[in-house]
Amino acid sequence: MGVTVLVGTQWGDEGKGKITDLITGEYDVVCRYQGGANAGHTVIANGHRFGLHQVPSGVMYEGVVPVIGNGCIVDPQILVEELDMLAREGIPTDLLKISGNAHLVMPYHKDLDGANERRLGKNLIGTTRRGVGPTYADKASRLGLRVQDLQDEKVFREKLETALAEKNPILELVYGLPTYTVDQITELYRPYAKRLQPYIVESSRYLNDAIDAGKSVLFEGAQATMLDIDHGTYPFVTSSNCTAGGAITGSGVGPVAIDRVLGIAKAYLTRVGSGPFLTELPQGDPIGEMLCEVGHEYGVTTGRKRRCGWYDAVVVNYAARVNGLTDLAITKLDVLGCLDEIKICVAYEADGVRYETVPEHQSIFYRAKPVYMTVPGWKCDISGCRSFFELPREAKDYIDLIEQLSGVRVSLVAVGPDRDETIDRHWR
Repeated sequence: MGVTVLVGTQWGDEGKGKITDLITGEYDVVCRYQGGANAGHTVIANGHRFGLHQVPSGVMYEGVVPVIGNGCIVDPQILVEELDMLAREGIPTDLLKISGNAHLVMPYHKDLDGANERRLGKNLIGTTRRGVGPTYADKASRLGLRVQDLQDEKVFREKLETALAEKNPILELVYGLPTYTVDQITELYRPYAKRLQPYIVESSRYLNDAIDAGKSVLFEGAQATMLDIDHGTYPFVTSSNCTAGGAITGSGVGPVAIDRVLGIAKAYLTRVGSGPFLTELPQGDPIGEMLCEVGHEYGVTTGRKRRCGWYDAVVVNYAARVNGLTDLAITKLDVLGCLDEIKICVAYEADGVRYETVPEHQSIFYRAKPVYMTVPGWKCDISGCRSFFELPREAKDYIDLIEQLSGVRVSLVAVGPDRDETIDRHWR
């Protein structure tokens, strides 16, 4: 299968975990290249539902090497808890690799994340308060601690002392929060250092060696295109590059190695947290409530109810461009099975101008209005379909329309949550 990048094309929660889990068996290595414990991937295997935040979802396949790349941030407490959970379920994790260059989430990062959200009030970003933004901010400020620092306690303490000289006054004087000592955090992180030591590697070298040896690699993003720090709906975004370009910087593998870019899109649209959402259905709308309940649209990480709306072809067209998509996977098509009619946003209008891709300037995007096309629903259960030709004509027409509007072939169609409830149209 060569080297593939898998990205979300919307605001996350598109079903990346399911698709990663579905195709992982075709790859030798699965590498997560950005994000941290703020992103949850739900994987259903053997009738069990697993919520993974730090470990790449490829861990579910025996013999596949899961890698946490240098573009990720690692919360050692959550990572160790996940390793323990997988061990209890009899899932081996001994092949896991963690980049020594990945940055560490520290206790003060979580404190600052929550305090900043409270300060913003009604203008809050809607973060998971897992410390992700402050961790990436320290990375950019050259004040962060990295996974490799766990291997040398002297270095860890020196870097931590420098960081606390800045963080403690902010915690105490700005937010009125408790401060930390070097000893306090070192004692907390010492057992994590011992536990994670066997997994730490030079990930860029490992990945390039694997590719040179002819092994296939799947790069797995955490959030999605519209949450990318550069290309998303800033400031209501995450703190890293979750588009396909992030796979290059977040792994240390050069761009010429990439063979395919698979975009994941939900057959409708959801968003967690704050920020613009042009096709959102009003709170209490019966169709929006149905999408939420039938689609189980609650955040894996926070449990928050997701905002629901109609499929936005403009967003996916934009994602196709900024990621260089070669293929699309459409998930949760089955959720729409009880609707008489389905709307799909085909363009935006703002100030008398029609937009068929996301406007670059946020002020235009914020005041734009969706232009809808209405298509007939199929009014039946499609979860038993295993080929594209078994789908009702209306469902096939809907997929064909998505393909036409995005300019990217739809290679996979998910008609249910389990691995086998997926139609392979062009992937293999």
